[in-house]
Amino acid sequence: MEGFVADGVSAPLPGRCAFYVAKKKRYCKMIVGSGKTFCGEHANAGEEESEKKRIPCPLDPKHTVFEDNLAKHLKKCNSKEKPKPIYYVKDINAGSANEDEPIEEITIAERSKEELEKLIVKLKTALKGLNTKLIEKILSHAALHEPLSDPKNGDSAFKHLKQQASILGNMEVLELLSPNRCYIEFGAGKGKLSHWIHIALKAAENVNFLLVERSSTRFKVDGKHKNTGSTFDRLQVDIQHLDLSKVPLLRKKGLPIIGVGKHLCGAATDLALRCLFEHNCSDKDDEPPTKRIKLHQNEGAGDFIKPVPSTEGRETGERLIVSGLAIALCCHHRCDWRHYVGKDFFRKRGLGPEEFAAFQRMSSWATCGMRKIVSKTTDKRSEHKTGEEEEHEICEDTLPDPLNGLMSVEDREQIGWLCKRLIDHGRVYYLQQKGFETNLKYYTSRDISLENVLLTAVPTANQNTDESQQPS
Repeated sequence: MEGFVADGVSAPLPGRCAFYVAKKKRYCKMIVGSGKTFCGEHANAGEEESEKKRIPCPLDPKHTVFEDNLAKHLKKCNSKEKPKPIYYVKDINAGSANEDEPIEEITIAERSKEELEKLIVKLKTALKGLNTKLIEKILSHAALHEPLSDPKNGDSAFKHLKQQASILGNMEVLELLSPNRCYIEFGAGKGKLSHWIHIALKAAENVNFLLVERSSTRFKVDGKHKNTGSTFDRLQVDIQHLDLSKVPLLRKKGLPIIGVGKHLCGAATDLALRCLFEHNCSDKDDEPPTKRIKLHQNEGAGDFIKPVPSTEGRETGERLIVSGLAIALCCHHRCDWRHYVGKDFFRKRGLGPEEFAAFQRMSSWATCGMRKIVSKTTDKRSEHKTGEEEEHEICEDTLPDPLNGLMSVEDREQIGWLCKRLIDHGRVYYLQQKGFETNLKYYTSRDISLENVLLTAVPTANQNTDESQQPS
């Protein structure tokens, strides 16, 4: 046919699989065997390749395997459970499972108009006396000036770069970009935030990185730093089970740590805070965090890990020095009461797990609750969604409209935003109890990311108190 192009979208690429992947809106790119039309994964799609039956892998049903080759496959499958590393301690950061009775999950659609109105009254009452007007600190950093001005970067890449630049800019203002530090990136993905921190600190000495990501990630940027003076260690472990005091790099280097994260979804933020503070620096310590950091700087790295009374479930009672954090928040609808660090804050305001479950669901209105089922407009917008927008906006209780016109789109968005801030203030309260000056701020505009709030914390004496977010 005239004008026919085998581009992998309208037709399969030469020598590649002819299976159309509807989710990706293109043909499979796997190379096929001689004389074959489909790759091994999609062999069942064609009759000529169906002599041997393929079945879902019992370890991971996302991929398939020839039935007569199952035993051999199971021995080498990448999804096979691997031996647990020394720093794996099951549920060490999960929070207590028996602290509260399990509650019945109720969707927003199942609640009556009266129930929703009572919840909104409780929400607004709980927020009284709290500073919900966040300051805007959209900054940049010289380390990203070149890629930000590179026309080769598309819209999606530009949005990520703008956010990373602002996170680094805010860290620089708080003096969190310093030598003799170990940066821990939670939910690291490809590790690009650590990459840019490394670029910003390329002239600094003794800067190391720990990248925590539970899933296997392609196209990691860690390899770009193999021959540099910094160490990049990647831990493939869920934050829920990570005991930092047993990580070899931290024990060997003996450096104060700074926690960072870009779009650390829902409960992952609470797990990261527990990982940094719950077992490593107690609010009953003899010295505040600032004094411990100064002692470390004066006495050297040898005193980085200090013995303290052992904690149940841990072989040793060692703690680390945390000198700050900067985490871009998102996906409050994925929070979990068990993991949440702001339980005491909620209880002080007469709230409990039932209200938390409701506010957690209602928080989705801030980013996707305003969507209307408008056919053409919605379809056109969705064509231009980036991967990040899809990941952080898709949530329950949004489509179809569960409120049946109970409130306007604008009011619903505002209620969702207030739910997010209440949950975040619980985190602020938790960090303040640990001796840290804590801030919530807009670090980017909503056209760059709907999830545009950054949580920062530094030891109390290191930051001006006029910017603090003080829950009363």
